[in-house]
Amino acid sequence: MSFADFPEQQHVVQLLQRSLERGRLAHAYLFAGDDLDELEAVARTLAKTLNCRQPRQRTANGGPLDSCDACLSCRKIDDALHPDAHWVRPESKSRLILIEQIRDLLAEIHLKPAEAEFKVAVIVAADRMNVQAANAFLKTLEEPPARSILILLSTEPQRMLETILSRCLRLNFAGGGGQRFDAVQTAWLASFSEAAASPQKGLLNRYRLLGTLVSRLGQMKAGIDKALTARSPLERYDDVDPKLREKWDDELSAAIEAEYRRQRTELLAGLQWWFRDILLQTLAVAADLLSFPPLQAETDAVAKRISTREAMDNLQILEQTQRLLQTNVQESLALEVGLLKLKL
Repeated sequence: MSFADFPEQQHVVQLLQRSLERGRLAHAYLFAGDDLDELEAVARTLAKTLNCRQPRQRTANGGPLDSCDACLSCRKIDDALHPDAHWVRPESKSRLILIEQIRDLLAEIHLKPAEAEFKVAVIVAADRMNVQAANAFLKTLEEPPARSILILLSTEPQRMLETILSRCLRLNFAGGGGQRFDAVQTAWLASFSEAAASPQKGLLNRYRLLGTLVSRLGQMKAGIDKALTARSPLERYDDVDPKLREKWDDELSAAIEAEYRRQRTELLAGLQWWFRDILLQTLAVAADLLSFPPLQAETDAVAKRISTREAMDNLQILEQTQRLLQTNVQESLALEVGLLKLKL
């Protein structure tokens, strides 16, 4: 991909290209937005542009403004084979970035470039650095090595150390606010709301709701696994060093888990927006304020059975469930407890 492939992020692209034109790139960037895949794609494009051998656009001084996406350097970066482009992802069982990973990264960054103009380090889901890793990385942010670019990617920058945030140039990527459900997710929410609005109460119906949610999460996980595995260099290269294969395998597992967690958060956020609609209906507000007008019949059915206080409690329960799922708690247990507590 090249910068031209990000039409919705032209404000970010133009800022980066102006910096390239002036030769004044920052030593450290924070890319913040809703879509981690897109943040990583732009970071990879910047790495390719910096080291491209046949740039499709050049500055007045002959420097690169956009990658060709085809030369040997670009292909190596795309395939995670370039010795001067390094990626770090959450890899531990807790899906955190550990100090050992940061130390390995910093050891590479402090070496002179092997074949490129710039060393580039990308930390995916930088908000997942544990305290020790963040503090170790902070020392390099304070005195970055020459001819190196550090890029941090995060969908939750508020979880990062303020001392790290203050030392990075933050670029905010465009994205929709509120709930962002596609057709598949909206169809799932319709089936969930229909089951929730059913006059049948009791434990059995709650477990039906749990089954609906767990089934959708399973479908999401399978789709993510299939899509990311197809893009992994593991699928393109058979004869590689065992250590590199193990590294790619770890990175793939981490990427699948990180994307699953992101999509799970979005799914539950959409559920929260529907429960917000229920709260609004208990307050008899105008229908045009609802997030999901097509589900108004189901929303009304639940709203008539519960009080405003119970509707507010439901939102708090879902928020607590979201927070629990960010820890090492067993997913099925957290979801079961949360759904059983809801007032329907």
